[in-house]
Amino acid sequence: MHVALVDPSRVVRRSVSEMLVAGGHSVVAFEDSAAALAHVSADPTVDCLLTSLEVHPLNGLELCWSLRAQADERRPLTILVMSASRDTRPLDEVLDSGADDFLAKPPSAQELYGRLRSAERVLKLQTALIRQADTDHLTQLLNRGALMRGARTAIDAASADNPLAVLQIDIDHFKSINDRFGHDVGDLVIRCVSGVLRESAALAGRLGGEEFALLLPGQNLGGAAVLAHRIRSRCAETAVPGQMEDLRFTVSVGLSEWSEGDDIDTLLKRADLALYAAKKAGRNRVAATTTALRTEFVA
Repeated sequence: MHVALVDPSRVVRRSVSEMLVAGGHSVVAFEDSAAALAHVSADPTVDCLLTSLEVHPLNGLELCWSLRAQADERRPLTILVMSASRDTRPLDEVLDSGADDFLAKPPSAQELYGRLRSAERVLKLQTALIRQADTDHLTQLLNRGALMRGARTAIDAASADNPLAVLQIDIDHFKSINDRFGHDVGDLVIRCVSGVLRESAALAGRLGGEEFALLLPGQNLGGAAVLAHRIRSRCAETAVPGQMEDLRFTVSVGLSEWSEGDDIDTLLKRADLALYAAKKAGRNRVAATTTALRTEFVA
């Protein structure tokens, strides 16, 4: 586990850090509880906070409250509190502050390792549940909700020096595929497209039905067009085995690029307009819509 340790004593920080490292854990130690709060809030790889009650400027309970208020259901975090004066703080007060467990200080190696093993089991379960909640069951891509959260994060980070492009991909004539070959074959086609999208190593998700989206942080419209053409070509080359005949299918792709003032809705709206233009022009095409709402065919 990656542990943030907070204690006013240099001796305790050193001894507990040595125990943690000897047990196979990584640790970053703090004397200042406000600095620890800022670090844990900014670093999602920290999955355990081990703090004394006797810390400053925030005391241990205040530190627990602050972190638990910031950590939501999408940020698993174990908080362990240790104190040399356990009787001065009722255990229920410590737990009600947001802590998961209490240790005497200094903890023995056996007790510390045991509490961390228990915490790790819980964190693995929480992480698995989060992953399951974020995943589209048919494609194993991100579902719409998870993709939208990723898109908002990408938009917040976008700038003139850090471009962002989005692709919307739709399977052509998908209703006809279902009607002619059956929904099980339709599901195979959806899985084939998702496999192609996974090859891109971009942030890919299923918007619903036969429609997908791909987020490309760091890519401008030109780079996104190259990838879009590759996706379109790969799908056109794919054959889905059928009972009577192999099925060939195509996709249409719409592109848009982030510009100042865009939110996820405006960015996706332009990509959707480009996708509509690609469909209207005959499908199996790639089109892009600029901020001026001018559509260009790029592949």
